[in-house]
Amino acid sequence: MAPGSSAFKEVLEAVADCDIATSKSENNIIPIKGTVSLSGKQGVYSNNGVHELLECPVCTNLMYPPIHQCPNGHTLCSACKLRVHNCCPTCRYDLGNIRCLALEKVAGSLELPCKYQSLGCLDIFPYYSKLKHEQHCRFRPYSCPYAGSECSVTGDIPALVAHLKDDHKVDMHDGCTFNHRYVKSNPHEVENATWMLTYAILIFIRVFNCFGRQFCLHFEAFQLGISPVYMAFLRFMGDDSEAKQFSYSLEVGGNGRKLVWQGIPRSIRDSHRKVRDSQDGLVIQRNLALYFSGGDRKELKLRVTGRVWKEE
Repeated sequence: MAPGSSAFKEVLEAVADCDIATSKSENNIIPIKGTVSLSGKQGVYSNNGVHELLECPVCTNLMYPPIHQCPNGHTLCSACKLRVHNCCPTCRYDLGNIRCLALEKVAGSLELPCKYQSLGCLDIFPYYSKLKHEQHCRFRPYSCPYAGSECSVTGDIPALVAHLKDDHKVDMHDGCTFNHRYVKSNPHEVENATWMLTYAILIFIRVFNCFGRQFCLHFEAFQLGISPVYMAFLRFMGDDSEAKQFSYSLEVGGNGRKLVWQGIPRSIRDSHRKVRDSQDGLVIQRNLALYFSGGDRKELKLRVTGRVWKEE
């Protein structure tokens, strides 16, 4: 964007109207230059003061309407306006309800890359469309699928597999078939404990084509109303569109009876709690679980087996 161009003058005039103090930090500046045409409208990339002006001085995130300013022109986002109790963090004046409409207009002329550009997303978006895209970007990091604790770690699939193995000490198994044995001496006591096995499915192992993908097998005991239940389900370490390429079955039985579940693994984009609360898996009521265990009701012994296959 040349200094003499009309787009450049419009940006400078709009920013001057707001009289906004700029930050000198370059930590969050996206190093991209150039211009892009969008529906006949000139979009502007910025790696200079314009981009800095759109960063909230409190949380350092990009600001979206309504962008607030104090009487002296200092700006901040609507979330931080509540956080600072309507007091300007720069000059300590009352913020009131002044909108910086000029800066909001400047933002509307910008086009920016997705913040997950370093993870592989190469798309460019109008400023006000960028946030919505990033909430669903397929390149956004995954949350740790471990269900035994509140883990805040995020990353790509290879990083999470290593994290589960090294930090959570999760057992890793190769193959498209699996089994989990649960034994409890006092079946009348149910702990909100969770067990999870991660299966690293390799290509052409045994007789199944599993394509090197990873699945998490969950088995847990929890209260459903006033009665304890036991549940097993499978989660796919990848997006939902990929998870739908696979199916799985789970089986538990004993005493001449058998309970079978078949379904599609849920993506780890869905939280463990969301899957569990939807009961999208093999659910075993306590009385039936005790019958599978031998019928004497003194010890709970469940063996859950299953397999994964790829849909044609």
